[in-house]
Parts: sequence; C-alpha cells; structure tokens
Amino acid sequence: MSKYILYLKYIIRHKWYVGIECFKMGVYWRGITHDLSKFLPSEFIPYAKYFYGDYGINNKCPAKWLSRTVMKVKNDFDFAWLLHQKRNKHHWQYWILREDDGDTKIFEITNKYTKEMICDWDGAGMAISGKNNTEEWYLKNRDKMQLHPNTIEFINRRLKHRKQP
Repeated sequence: MSKYILYLKYIIRHKWYVGIECFKMGVYWRGITHDLSKFLPSEFIPYAKYFYGDYGINNKCPAKWLSRTVMKVKNDFDFAWLLHQKRNKHHWQYWILREDDGDTKIFEITNKYTKEMICDWDGAGMAISGKNNTEEWYLKNRDKMQLHPNTIEFINRRLKHRKQP
C-alpha cells in the first residue's frame, strides 16, 4: 500500500481519537481543527516518507547515494516537524522563544491548548498502540519538555483528576 495512503489512514485515526478526547474536555473546536496542518504538502509528504517510506533502502540508486537519500528524508522530516510545532499551539515547542542573545523564554500555554496537548498525547497513544498510556508517557517524558510552571501544574491537575473514580 502506498506510503501516502498509510499515512493518511494514520492521520485520520489520530484525529478521531484526539477529537473524542477534546470533546470530553469541552474544547470542541480544537478537536475539529486538530492537526489540519498535517494535510499540507510541506508536512504530509515528509511525514509519509519518514514513517512509511523505505528511506531509500530499496531504491535502485548506487550505494554511495543511499546515505544521502536517508539523510534527505530525515532532514525533510525534521523541518516538517519544526513547521508543525510552530503552526500548532498544542505543541509545547510553540511556546518557546529562543532569543538572539541565547536566552530561552518559556511562555505559559493557555488552557484550551494545554487541554488539546493532553488530548493529542491520548490520541497518539490510541492511534499507535491502541492504549491510552498518557500518564505513563508523560512521567517518562516530562523532563525533556520545557514547560511554564503554571502549565505543568495544569497538566498534573488534569491527569490526576482523570485517575479519580
């Protein structure tokens, strides 16, 4: 099956699960518009090649070109991921400012985008593994994120609230 069809199926599955979670959290419009930028060619094509392509391994090109092909796919994906982060406020990276003097400013994420971010984590888990393992994933990855203290507090409250019966 074409890498583009496979990736399209993944996006639809991911959006479905994120949408369900966004509706549960009351951020309906965020659920409807979530990740629409992934349908833009600047994101869609590099993502499909990176996640579902053959990275050039099965190409008929000479071996000396193979590593270049792999690097191009990886670099194209990295740039598409950067575009996606900066186009979508539900990514914590959107709220980071690298200043010219090297300093980093971390802004507080507004509640509706924090909710969407949590729903995005839920949807990714469901779409990839069929499991909602957001709390486990967050505990494992939170130290890699640069988040405003108020955003951290909001996330912790939301995740704790979901665990209560």
